[in-house]
Amino acid sequence: MNIQIFGKAKCFDTKKAERYFKERRIKYQFVDVIKFGMSRGELQSVKNAVGLDNMVNTEDEDYPIYKYLASNEDKLQKLYEVPYLIKTPIVRNGKQATVGYCPDTWKNWE
Repeated sequence: MNIQIFGKAKCFDTKKAERYFKERRIKYQFVDVIKFGMSRGELQSVKNAVGLDNMVNTEDEDYPIYKYLASNEDKLQKLYEVPYLIKTPIVRNGKQATVGYCPDTWKNWE
């Protein structure tokens, strides 16, 4: 298992996700999306797994700008440029991914 957690340092659900994997002694890599963002390939992989609109934090103040972008390519570019629009945590295991706190799904990965 190759777990990556993309999250925000002050996000409660991100901390819960980290705790989930720590308690089960499953190694993971944490990436702060505010500091480091996600690569285009990582964004594309997560989009393929969960869908583009599921990746977006609809409560962010910049969401209205994102919402009115015409194409999915423009929307993906906006997430690449403005990583705080990404809903966290995003947990990846190879080509599989989840958005938010999803222990039921992670249990199947073990």
